[in-house]
Order: sequence, then C-alpha cells, then structure tokens
Amino acid sequence: MKRLLGLSLLLLLPAGVAFGEAEVAPDVDAFFGLLNGYLASVLFHDVMPGEAAVPFIVAWLVVGAIYLTCRFGFINVRMMGHAFNIIRGKYQSAEDKGEVSPFQALSAALSATVGLGNIAGVAIAVSIGGPGATFWMIVAGFFGMTAKFTEVTLAQMYREFRPDGRVMGGAMEYLSKGFAEKGMATTGRMLALLFAVLCVCASFGGGNAFQVSQALGAVQNEIPFFSTYPWVFGVFMAGAVGLVIIGGIRRIAQAAEAIVPTMVLIYLSACLWIILSHASELPGAFVMIISEAFAPTAVAGGVIGVIVQGFKRAAFSSEAGIGSAAIAHSAASVRYPIRQGFVALYEPFIDTIIICTMTALVIVLTGVYNAPEHHALVEASKGAALTAVAFGSVISWFPIILSVSVVLFAYSTMISWSYYGERCWTYVFGERYSMVYRIIFLMFIVLASLVSAGNILDFSDLLLLAMAFPNLLALYLLQGKVAFALKEYLARLRSGELDREVEPR
Repeated sequence: MKRLLGLSLLLLLPAGVAFGEAEVAPDVDAFFGLLNGYLASVLFHDVMPGEAAVPFIVAWLVVGAIYLTCRFGFINVRMMGHAFNIIRGKYQSAEDKGEVSPFQALSAALSATVGLGNIAGVAIAVSIGGPGATFWMIVAGFFGMTAKFTEVTLAQMYREFRPDGRVMGGAMEYLSKGFAEKGMATTGRMLALLFAVLCVCASFGGGNAFQVSQALGAVQNEIPFFSTYPWVFGVFMAGAVGLVIIGGIRRIAQAAEAIVPTMVLIYLSACLWIILSHASELPGAFVMIISEAFAPTAVAGGVIGVIVQGFKRAAFSSEAGIGSAAIAHSAASVRYPIRQGFVALYEPFIDTIIICTMTALVIVLTGVYNAPEHHALVEASKGAALTAVAFGSVISWFPIILSVSVVLFAYSTMISWSYYGERCWTYVFGERYSMVYRIIFLMFIVLASLVSAGNILDFSDLLLLAMAFPNLLALYLLQGKVAFALKEYLARLRSGELDREVEPR
C-alpha cells in the first residue's frame, strides 16, 4: 500500500508544478488524450442512422430508464406522496438499520448530482438544441427517476455491515452478490471491480478536480486575489472538505443536510426573480419550448437532434443509471429496502425536473442562448459564463450570487463524491486503507487549483459515464427481485400493516 500511495503521489505531481499556474507535462496530457479517443469511440459511438448522432451511452441510459419505468408501472408517479411521508419521518421505527436518515442520504446524493452541470450544462444544451431541449430534458429526468429507484433499492438489498458498523453498499455489492445468485459469480466480481475502479478515478476528476477548477474560475472573476494566488483557494477548499470527509458518511450527511437546501434555495430564488421579472413573456417561453421540441427551427438533425441534447443533459446531470448515488443511499436507516428506493425518486425530480428546468427558463427568457454577441461563449461551451450573462442582464450584481452558487455546488459535489470514491477504494483495498484515499482526494483539490490538465479531466468524466455499463447490466438482471419486493411492499401498504408498525403502543 505504501508503494501504491507513492505511485499515486508521483502521478499527482507532474514536472513543473509550483505554487502558481502550471501545465501538466505535454506527454502525460497527450497520453490521456489518446485514451480519451479510444473511450469516446465506444461510449459516444453513434447508434442512430441519419444526420443526428445518438451516443451509445446516452441510448443505453435512456432506453434502460424507459424500460424500467414501464416495468414497474410508472412507480415514479404513483409513489411520490408515499416517498414524501418517508422523507419527513412518518415511517421511522426502531427496526431501522443504517448510518444516516433517509433524508440525510437523499441530501448526500443530491449534493453530488446538483452541481455545475445544472448551471453550465443546461445553458449549452439550450444553445445547441434550442428551447425544445428543455422539454426532452424533463422527459428524460422523469424516466430517470425509476432508474434511480431501482439501483437504490438494490443497494439496500445487497448492502453489508462491516465489523466497525460502517455500511458497504452500492453497485459493487449488487454486482458481485446478485450475479453470484444467478450462477455468474466470476463475472459479477469482475464487473464489481471494474465499477469500483471507474468510480475511484471519476471521483478524482469529475467529482473533484473539475469542480475545483470551475469554482476557481468563477471566484477569480469576483476576487482577483485568487488569480494571482490560486493555490490559496485550493488550500481553503481542501481544508473545508477535509473537515467534513474525515468524519465519514455521518459527517458528510450532516453537512449535506445543511448545505443542499441552502444552496438550492439561493440559486432557485435568483432564478425565480429573473423568471418573475419576465413574467409577461413566460407563456410565450413555454409555447416555444413545447413547439420546438417537436418542430425545431435550427437544430442539426431536426427533432432527433433536439431530443438527444435534452436526454444527454438529463443523463449527465442526474446520474440516473450511473450507480453512484446508490452508494450514499445504501447507508440510509430504513426497515425495507424498497422504502429508500422511493426516497430516491425525488433526486432526479429535484435535480433535473426542477433545477435544470429553472436554469433553462432563465436562458430562454433572457434570450442569451441565441444572441449573436454571445456566440463565442456557445462555441467554446462556456455554459457557466453564458448563465452569468443571463443573470447579469437582469441585475448587475446577480453574477455574484451565481459565483456563490458555483462554489457551494462544487463543495457539496466534492464531499459526496469523496464518499463514493472512498467506498469503492475500500471495496478494493479494505477498510484500513480508507484514510489513504481521503488524503489523496484532498491533495487533488490543491493540485487542481494549480494544474491545467484538460485531457486528464476529460478522461475521468468518460470513466464516470462508463460506470453506467456494468450498473445497468445489474439493473436488467436483478429487476425481478425489485419487482417482487415492490409487489410485497405495496400489498402491506394497502392493507394498513405498514402504518400499524409505526403506531404508538
């Protein structure tokens, strides 16, 4: 393990890094660029004939989500009310086992998915796909709710409690144990190991370095000091993250429980202000969104092109089908696994259907997405900058609010992704080496404020998307077990048995 840590440090400290701006050694960056090409050729292979391109990974996620929604009888509509009762604690009992409450688990998972994609990615989707992309983004988020329900239920079913009381759960567990039940133990172990390695690497990049670099860019516009001394920002963020993640999932859940509602309230309040300031234009915006969803005026690939843009944004934003959030939900204290699956329905609903839609409305109402003077931002895929322009077009100091939101979104994403990566690292190396992972994770935060490594970050993002491949295989294979548990639970709910379990005696 010492040799492993030493190798990790060497990889983290390429030549030329000092306390200032630095570039990763060209040969290292070029190597990862080559790997990206191979990965992208598989993950983004076009599976749709014709002009519009439908990436394999997007089709894999969306088709799986639609199938599961139909398989479980649109559970994402039928059980939202019951899910809310679980979140507010109506069904808490002494029989519940876990490390955190259902709401804390939901907050931890939301803190990972509600991030810069809600600000930057949506702006780019609308700019490329037009206002109609918003409609298909909502549709994809709707179906993604069931994919999240399925993976979280399985994570609860197959979780295990370690000797120290900590929970080990997630796709690693239901891949290895679930496949073993089907007589494919070796295949399951290989897929579980693949998922764990992909998750660890993705946590260092998309769940860490990317968040730091984007947050730093937003802060530098408002505080020039960080342009001269970016490492100070890195040290500050590392300290803030370290104070939380060293305490494990309980500390992470407590922080997420406080941060997530606050950051969502701040961001949505600003969005709502902008929307209300354009209230007279709101009906026209909705008409435009719906009409261009089926008859886009200027989108490459026509209707298929705008559908792909909306579905792609939703898939990347909510992470439904990726399997990451199942790790956080597996630690929730619930009596029945299916119960936390219901709670997880709210994750894509809040992340994609509410927050992404609010961002899209801001972009559409302010008109920045098709303004000629902002064409360069669209071409450079600078979504956060485009959203900042939209905010600033209403009130000059609104970009400051956006900067605060970016930092909060980045911080919350890092603390939750540190838990995802740490659990997968522990699955591979064992509990006693979990602190090694946390130290490396904190080092990445500081280095991300110093080092420019575009290809390395792209590589980690590709690995995050690759997690969907082994994860959805498990969802397809084990869907019958979820269906049986759902049928049994609903029968108990209708009979009143579940309500009697929590009635005072």
